[in-house]
Amino acid sequence: MKFIHLSDLHLGKSVNEFSLMKDQEYILQEILGVIEKESADAVLIAGDIYDRAVPSEEAVRLFDEFLTTLSEMGKKVFIISGNHDSDERLNYGSRLFLAKDIFISGKYKGELTRVDTRDAYGVLHVWLMPYIKASHVAHYYPKEDTSTYDAAIRTVIEKCEINREERNIILVHQFVAGSNGTPELSGSENAVLNIGTIDKISADSFADFDYVALGHIHSAQCVGRETIRYAGSPLKYSLNQREILSEKSVPVITMEEKGKVEVKLFPLKPMREVRRIKGELKNLIENAVDTDDYIYATLTNEAFQFDAMARLREVYPNIMKMDYDNTTTRAIQESDADFGTEEKSFRELVEAFYQLLNGRLPNEKEWELIEAEAKEVGIIE
Repeated sequence: MKFIHLSDLHLGKSVNEFSLMKDQEYILQEILGVIEKESADAVLIAGDIYDRAVPSEEAVRLFDEFLTTLSEMGKKVFIISGNHDSDERLNYGSRLFLAKDIFISGKYKGELTRVDTRDAYGVLHVWLMPYIKASHVAHYYPKEDTSTYDAAIRTVIEKCEINREERNIILVHQFVAGSNGTPELSGSENAVLNIGTIDKISADSFADFDYVALGHIHSAQCVGRETIRYAGSPLKYSLNQREILSEKSVPVITMEEKGKVEVKLFPLKPMREVRRIKGELKNLIENAVDTDDYIYATLTNEAFQFDAMARLREVYPNIMKMDYDNTTTRAIQESDADFGTEEKSFRELVEAFYQLLNGRLPNEKEWELIEAEAKEVGIIE
């Protein structure tokens, strides 16, 4: 059988107040193209279908269209919840979907759902592990060790009747790490990822599975072995430099007889790239390319540029962020000044910042310019 592994769609997500619905619709069409081209038999979606527990109507409609198309293509679909999803909402209609070979496990109820399917090599078991907290497992197994996430997940797996002579796949939305260290984060994971604490689950816990389809981390990577893999998010969901430089892809998993699993990565090309540009304002405007992309601009001008964001937006309509990198900003970083940001207002922070730079407070005209620029970039209303 041939599987497409997806995760962390985060349908309905916005970045810096830019809705990504059109981008997500586009990338799902690209994924459908990969499914058709590769003649995949099934799709694994390892959690975080939506970006929030109560998704927008547009996000629900988009996922409905995606599932409908997969069903019309005759594909089996296996879905689990992620920490961003509402388990009950995702479970809605799941029993009706069974007739269309759409298998959804949104909520852990003491045991994992197992779906048995067959191909030319015999039976293949697909296990669905929705997002689980250690407390969920403790509720059903109070006498077992659930003191850590790792112990809790081992308990869940021990309760499964796994036939190790046959092929087994599992979908998991957790923080799974190999013996070689923690997985690489992309920068857009704003989930509960307490790195190095009890959230971490050992990849060794999944030794009995031929392929482990992971979700939760947005950087595509394998963990422990080639067949324990994070698919990563299909789009770049932050302006973090690591995320901007990352390449998005779709894993295609081909399973033949027991012990023979092949993984190929197919690159995904988005409707718009996320790019970081850097230089003086005049040069960035005059040498603009790919202007429809999402842009993070860093100005190197030593002097403050009036209305810079608006001027950049005339050329780059999808500019998401702008900042400065010059002698002044580097000096501030090096000074490691602590203004108590959690306790001070915007005006107090600016005054402290200005005092550090200039030895005085801003005058009335300077305040007008500062507030105008802050409103333009969305810092204040």
